[in-house]
Amino acid sequence: MRKLCIILGDQLDRQSPLFNGFDPQQDFLWMAEVAQESTHVWSHKQRIALFLAAMRHFAAELTVKQYPLHYLKLDQHPFNSLAEALAITLQTTPPAEVWLVRPGDYRVLLAIAATCKQHTIPLKLLSDTHFLSTPGEFRRWAGQRKQVRMEFWYRELRKRYNILLEDGKQPIGGNWNYDSDNRKAFPKSGPALLPTPTTFTFSSDGITREVMRLVDVRFTHHPGTLGTLNWPVTPTQAQQVLTRFLDQALPRFGDFQDAMWQGQPFLNHSLLASSLNLKLLNPLDVIRKTEECYWQHAAPLAAVEGFIRQILGWREYVRGLYWQHMPHWYEWNALDAQQDLPAFYWTGDTDMNCLRESIGQTLQHGYAHHIQRLMVTGLFAQLYGVKPMQVHEWYLAVYVDAVEWVELPNTLGMSQYADGGRMASKPYIASGKYIQKMSNYCQHCRFKPDKASGQDACPFTTLFWDFLDRHETRFAAHPRMGFMVSNLRKLSTAERSAIRAHTTSVREHHCHTLV
Repeated sequence: MRKLCIILGDQLDRQSPLFNGFDPQQDFLWMAEVAQESTHVWSHKQRIALFLAAMRHFAAELTVKQYPLHYLKLDQHPFNSLAEALAITLQTTPPAEVWLVRPGDYRVLLAIAATCKQHTIPLKLLSDTHFLSTPGEFRRWAGQRKQVRMEFWYRELRKRYNILLEDGKQPIGGNWNYDSDNRKAFPKSGPALLPTPTTFTFSSDGITREVMRLVDVRFTHHPGTLGTLNWPVTPTQAQQVLTRFLDQALPRFGDFQDAMWQGQPFLNHSLLASSLNLKLLNPLDVIRKTEECYWQHAAPLAAVEGFIRQILGWREYVRGLYWQHMPHWYEWNALDAQQDLPAFYWTGDTDMNCLRESIGQTLQHGYAHHIQRLMVTGLFAQLYGVKPMQVHEWYLAVYVDAVEWVELPNTLGMSQYADGGRMASKPYIASGKYIQKMSNYCQHCRFKPDKASGQDACPFTTLFWDFLDRHETRFAAHPRMGFMVSNLRKLSTAERSAIRAHTTSVREHHCHTLV
């Protein structure tokens, strides 16, 4: 054998560089389902099933195309990890070389590299051409800047790919960013003209049903439910979800992308992250089709630019940061957060309605949109002072679109500020009043978002002031946080004492954890 080409569970890319120069007479493909990829964090049943079903559909397609493929199914071998499974293959049928597209998980890269080294077989690491930039390009760009901010990397890539530009130079409409237009709350009557949920409900075929039965038996005690699996597991299904978004949701996506509403987990969001991260969709194809909606007057500029920024901006930016700073992310805890993750994150059993709603839908669907993640579950964890790695492991476990390269920087950087500002210029903190402004959750909650102490005080508001109290010195002169500290200093000594006392009560009430 000349080449053993490893395909990982999040690399189901029909245009993978592994296929360049592939010779079926000398080379073969290798895929493995292993328990460790579902247990190194306590993974949601929906997440496990999605990865396995997508992998098996991809393998079936390769088999139809007569690619030589060695595929290890989870229930048909004794190996716990990728390293164990790969080691046996390298022993029994050693190739001259192992080829691997850069993984989305630093842990996986180390394990495969160590296994190849142990068996003295060269490992060739290929650039992941699914992305629109490389870690090396990002590192060189970042090295030339005093502050590494997403906005400027996004502009570089807009120019490179000529996205929403006039004459290839200036942004359409005169602005690079229309984020200020995309922060509206829903009216009192709530969201209107939402896409029909049944448009992304897929009939499970034999492969998917087999995977669901396997997950229910093998991972019975894992979090979440698996009555149905409504996430795309093939490129055809992913294209259906993309079409649904562009036709039904994109025109209203921009205005209300930061809004939340009771009982509405999906709203006008794209639901495409898992398909992009599994590589069932090509990101540039998604961007071009979205841009075409603007040129065809099918969606307003603010909505189109806002969605493209999520893919061309944030997605490329967080990947660059991940590979620039690994493995140091694991060690950072800039705010010295030392609390354990409360047990209700795994059950949704809390009397805070916003958290009950956001976690409840997460356990049901393996999904919450970006504001629910940043400004509800993430916000509470940061204000409460949860250890950053515990927050990271929860997000990696419970969301179907979670792959470490994208989840970790968003969680430890943007959400928890554990990196001390390398990713975001300030902590994303707010009181319960933000949630009241951007949702109707507070109408159905016993807590009052404008109260910081007392039995009906909103824990978010209490912990917001406690956070400022604990970090007053650090952020007093911060250009984007100083005004919050100034407001803290306007509180009387009695008010600050009451907040500290109530903070103790909140922590005692929520200190239960799962072992």
